Amino acid sequence: MKDFDQAIAFLGEWGLFQKIMFFSLCLSMISNSFGLGIVFVYDTPKHQCFIPQSNLTQEWLEAVVPVSVVNRVEERSRCSRYRLDVVMNLSAQGFAPGDVNLTELLQEPCVDGWSYSKDIYQSTIVTEFDLVCHDEWKQPFTASVLYAGITCGSLLTGELSDKYGRKPILFATMAVQTIFTLIQVFANSWILFTILLFFNGLGQMSNYVAALVLGAEILIGHARVVYSSAAVNSSFALGYMMLPLLGYCLRDWRSLLLGMALPGLLYIPMWWLIPESPRWLLYQGKVQEAEAIFRKAARWNKVQAPQYIFDQYMVPEKEKAQEKKNYSTLDLFKISKLRVTTLTLFLIWFNMFISYYALSLNTSQLHTNPFLSCFIFALVEIPAYVCSWLALRYLPRRTSIITTLCLGSVPLFLLELVPHDLSTVTLIMEMLAKFFFACGTSLLFTYTSELYPTPLRTTATGTCSMVSRIGSCFAPFLLKLSVFLKYLPHITMASMALLAASATLFIPESFGLPLPETFEQMATRKRIQCLCDRNKEPNRTLVPAEEPL
Repeated sequence: MKDFDQAIAFLGEWGLFQKIMFFSLCLSMISNSFGLGIVFVYDTPKHQCFIPQSNLTQEWLEAVVPVSVVNRVEERSRCSRYRLDVVMNLSAQGFAPGDVNLTELLQEPCVDGWSYSKDIYQSTIVTEFDLVCHDEWKQPFTASVLYAGITCGSLLTGELSDKYGRKPILFATMAVQTIFTLIQVFANSWILFTILLFFNGLGQMSNYVAALVLGAEILIGHARVVYSSAAVNSSFALGYMMLPLLGYCLRDWRSLLLGMALPGLLYIPMWWLIPESPRWLLYQGKVQEAEAIFRKAARWNKVQAPQYIFDQYMVPEKEKAQEKKNYSTLDLFKISKLRVTTLTLFLIWFNMFISYYALSLNTSQLHTNPFLSCFIFALVEIPAYVCSWLALRYLPRRTSIITTLCLGSVPLFLLELVPHDLSTVTLIMEMLAKFFFACGTSLLFTYTSELYPTPLRTTATGTCSMVSRIGSCFAPFLLKLSVFLKYLPHITMASMALLAASATLFIPESFGLPLPETFEQMATRKRIQCLCDRNKEPNRTLVPAEEPL
């Protein structure tokens, strides 16, 4: 009995069909990174209390806002000013700021609102809805709402994809992301914006998981390795690098959202180009539909398809339909080995992604030019994903994950030793940490999809992605720990990374093994791997397999 990859080997690995699927699915992932555009949408420009039109002299206008020292730098107060009536009275009596002791003057909050610098942005939601001072907590909360939506979307779409198919969920989530981003442009309050942002999050990254699994189940051999590692992540990084360009050209937050939403309309023609997952169709007993996809692919690749492509699946469809079962997230915990693997992966995903997103959200604070800083952090992901592809090609999965986590934690621990005035060194250290964590996130998606059988593959990947988004929900608040100690967030991230590295030792290896189709194949994976280590040609004699994933 041939396995799936052997059954479709007649197509070859890199024909016209595979090329179209490869690049179409990669193109669908570019907009996934637009969720990181929140760093521009809710960034906080320099601001101070607004001083209404008055008869104050220029000297008093400059002195009415108190000056304090923050991190050895003098800054004007952002949330208070000297009482305006007192200042106006002193000015009317002919006193100059140098004639009085300003520190003894009473202060008041910004009762007339704030004036914001427009050196970088024309507007953000912070300037639009005054999310500063007593409402400053709304800034990290806004980002957390987005990631809460992504969390819920990852959970729901994983199960829906396994139940209704990869293709409809892929396009449904892309539609949700595009539609709600467009509606956000017209939000006239912070509450409405936040509610729409949550629904926007339902589509963010969910289509990434659906497209990742769909491509992994269509492609085989080296094409699948390149797609699942370097290609999908490089597509994400390409969209990430487009963000600072959009932000630089569109300095108003509404225009920026519009610029991020419109590319979603380009995905509509792909509905007629991208097929359903043949593996999923076979599991549903729809053999003829699965074969039809590859007969069409054979015509595109100009090869001859055999009479029966999936002969081992040639059973009555009614009988197959009776045997199939709809699995849910709960099935990840029913079997002992599944439960241990799943809980361990939860810990690894949570710790990896909280570090990744905390570093990503901190980009606007690392350089006076947030667009340049964001571009550099996006650019560093390209070599990271190339390294992840090489690791997937030649190295065991567990070794690769542990290495990225440990190396990513080192520069975060060392940041405390960097002098405050060496901002360039700080930027380089955070870039190094981001490099290793980006590499690790790429490895995790592929590793997780290799561990689980077809009935639970998307559910498992989606659930793990959901757990990672819970971590990303905490990332904005993790950065706020800097008020207690400047690098406390980085020390926390590094410690969590080392904990995740230790946990990686408790999950099975998948390097050099085929994707499991059933629970039985997954259960015997460890035993087969041990036998493979003693055999000169393990993938050819013990299990039907392909090139290392």
